[in-house]
Amino acid sequence: MATLTDMDPDMVPMELKKEGSDWFVIFNPQVQRKLDISLTLSLAHESVVCCVRFSSDGEYLATGCKTTAQIYNARTGAKIYTLIHEPPNKDADLYIRSVCFAPDGKLLATAAEDKLIRIWDIASQSIRQIFSGHQQEVYSLDFSKDGRLLVSGSGDKTARVWNMANGTHQVLAIVEPADVDAGVTSIAISPNGQHVAAGSLDTIVRIWDVTTGNLIERLRGHSDSVYSVAFAQYGRGLVSGSLDKTLKHWDLVLLHGNSLRVVALGQDEIVASGVQPVLKEGGENGSTCTITFSGHQDYALSVAMSPDDGWVVSGSKDRSVRFWDPQTGQTQLTLRGHKNSVISVDVSPVSNAAGGFLASGSGDWMARVWRYTLTA
Repeated sequence: MATLTDMDPDMVPMELKKEGSDWFVIFNPQVQRKLDISLTLSLAHESVVCCVRFSSDGEYLATGCKTTAQIYNARTGAKIYTLIHEPPNKDADLYIRSVCFAPDGKLLATAAEDKLIRIWDIASQSIRQIFSGHQQEVYSLDFSKDGRLLVSGSGDKTARVWNMANGTHQVLAIVEPADVDAGVTSIAISPNGQHVAAGSLDTIVRIWDVTTGNLIERLRGHSDSVYSVAFAQYGRGLVSGSLDKTLKHWDLVLLHGNSLRVVALGQDEIVASGVQPVLKEGGENGSTCTITFSGHQDYALSVAMSPDDGWVVSGSKDRSVRFWDPQTGQTQLTLRGHKNSVISVDVSPVSNAAGGFLASGSGDWMARVWRYTLTA
């Protein structure tokens, strides 16, 4: 049976598709059509686009590629700033793996393959601070909503919480046997700033309490590395995307303060009232996987949620972007707008129930901005 990803658009009835000059959308015939989507910007780059991120007011879009981060006007596509990262030697490739605006829009944090986090003053295009400490590449960054904290995730098996006021940081270490590669690929801080979630190569999503530094939940269920995590804006939801081609929605049960019944450090076991068997799917503290989103034909590389939590959006190695209904797990539409893997997706924070904007970054050296609108 053909899937929404491998369908030939020429074979799809007109009422189930929408086509642009070099992109198309296929709508799921099994669900009520609720969205329309259109291309608003195509932003050519000089290398693979590793990351895309909107500013908190939705006015700007930052992208990261080889040696540079760019800042664009998200409405017009005008390139406003180019932030050049000097590689350790002139022959080295230095890819910018993550970009994140501070909530006030004055600073941009960038993470690169040289293990450093640079904090840029956008207006002057100068580096205000450099955070060092990670021992391997830094893959992911996220600011707290109040701008006081920046969290980072690295292949060195740590997440770190940086204090923007004084540059000090707290290490959230993943302690596993040496033969377990638990490098952190993705990081997110909860909307209330109390929890940090990290997706790792060892298939597990871990959650820490920011105040205490305690590991308070481990979510198991993916069968391959977790490459992306995103918190819901309301409630207690978290979405993860994995190389197992699926996304999962988790309903979190988080204890504030104390370390859960979990974790004797260095051992993968539960130490509450006796050792209990490790769960095949779910959290060791009672969190549950409520939905598994299946449909991508290759790795799920990036996930995001719309600000109203109405849609889950994912980008995949299968070159597609999907909009999913978080209540049912069904695909609303599949968008093919890139010629290579969709490495990064982000939904504008000013999107609302009527619609909004989506950014996608790809291995085809292109970042694109899409407008989605509610039709039903």
